[in-house]
Amino acid sequence: MKIRIVQIGKNKDKYIQEGVDEFLKRLKGFANVEIVTLKELTASKTFPKERVREEEGEEILKAIDARFREHDKRGNDIIISLDEKGKDLSSIEFSNMLQKFKNSGENLTFVIGGPYGLSDEVRKNSNTILSFSRLTFTHQMIRLLLLEQIYRGFCIMTGKEYHNE
Repeated sequence: MKIRIVQIGKNKDKYIQEGVDEFLKRLKGFANVEIVTLKELTASKTFPKERVREEEGEEILKAIDARFREHDKRGNDIIISLDEKGKDLSSIEFSNMLQKFKNSGENLTFVIGGPYGLSDEVRKNSNTILSFSRLTFTHQMIRLLLLEQIYRGFCIMTGKEYHNE
């Protein structure tokens, strides 16, 4: 199974990058994980956050690859965007979702927006929108949480001791 994470901006905090690296190492036995990092834009009086969201969204959609943007032409790719207004899943439900896509041969692309969130176009071009919590986390922290949950999901799926019920 191939999993791609498209994210805005580099990890600025060393501790987050160390966690990301650890979970990428752990995931090697379960999936091929690729991270695509796009440039983070900065809002200002002349460049409002709405415009930042739109321009970052255009770059996200380019990175996803035009042939997969139309739902009926996606082939074997599923686009899952992370957004505070998305659907909440338990870790077991998340694992079941991973299992379903793995069994069907579908690859996953997770999308993590920048500090101002995702554009409406990115949301429209997503198969699913997930929320990790009603709490607000930095877009950098979500990267680590996503990788941990993917790892947890594979451990649940395979019966590897990691997830405690």
